[in-house]
Amino acid sequence: MSPKGRPTTNKKTERLEIRLAPNELELMQECADKLKISKTDVINKGVKLVKEELDKNK
Repeated sequence: MSPKGRPTTNKKTERLEIRLAPNELELMQECADKLKISKTDVINKGVKLVKEELDKNK
């Protein structure tokens, strides 16, 4: 059986489960809707923004 999905060099093999308050989930969904991206992509963008800020403050 062949692998599903597009070939990639950046395989996403790790999983993360989080618990959110209802208002936090609404906020994440609002961001995803406005940016037209997935909730996963919202989280990834947030992590990158935090990393950039940390690097800037070194």
